[in-house]
Amino acid sequence: MTDEKRALVIVAHPDDMEIGCGGTVARWVEEGWAVWLVVVTEGGGGGPDDATDVSPEARRRISETRKAEQREAARILGLRGVEFLDYPDGRVEPTLELRRDLVRVIRRYRPQIVVIPSPERNWVPAYQVGRYHPDHLAVGQAALAAIYPAAGNAWDFPELLAEGLQPHHVQEVWVINAPVLNHAVDISATIERKLAALQAHRSQFGDRFHLLERWLRQAALERGVRHGLQYAEEFHRIRLREPFPFRR
Repeated sequence: MTDEKRALVIVAHPDDMEIGCGGTVARWVEEGWAVWLVVVTEGGGGGPDDATDVSPEARRRISETRKAEQREAARILGLRGVEFLDYPDGRVEPTLELRRDLVRVIRRYRPQIVVIPSPERNWVPAYQVGRYHPDHLAVGQAALAAIYPAAGNAWDFPELLAEGLQPHHVQEVWVINAPVLNHAVDISATIERKLAALQAHRSQFGDRFHLLERWLRQAALERGVRHGLQYAEEFHRIRLREPFPFRR
């Protein structure tokens, strides 16, 4: 059993990690953590809203571009690796198939911490509904079910045992954009790395990056003020027991 500190970030799309927890990930890497990223979709729905060419070939080109951008962003942040599950962008559902695929990566990387998108909306203020892409909610729901109980239970997806993937108990779940936030991370020393990683996603932000940068700085500043910090990212942090003292 390794003593290495490990974290796994599970998101729906390329660039979700950098926006939601890029400063935290950069800080973990600086502190010696091994961090991996799993992107559930292939990113092929990230073209212009007013596009007229929405052919499979156009989606493939977008997907290839976004994957390359995500790998570059991960390099900037110092991640150990990036994995794409290649579910169709914009069509993710919290299926048993997705749950099994997420259990597979959790058992493979064996992280102490898993970061996921929120499976629930926060309706106040009303404009925040824009944060909750249906893919984000579906990935959050599937990831939470994968973490508990499936990842730590040999009886869930026994076919994974044949792949050599033994049960693994995650110690903490950190939820991005949750309705209730109970934990802050000081990203004052890593916000520039977060923004540099986001700049790698040129196909998404291009010459509008300065608007995103201004919004993210202001948001991080407001979160920091709430916690006596300069810049912060916030999460709902769930501590899990290992092993659980009961059965279903």
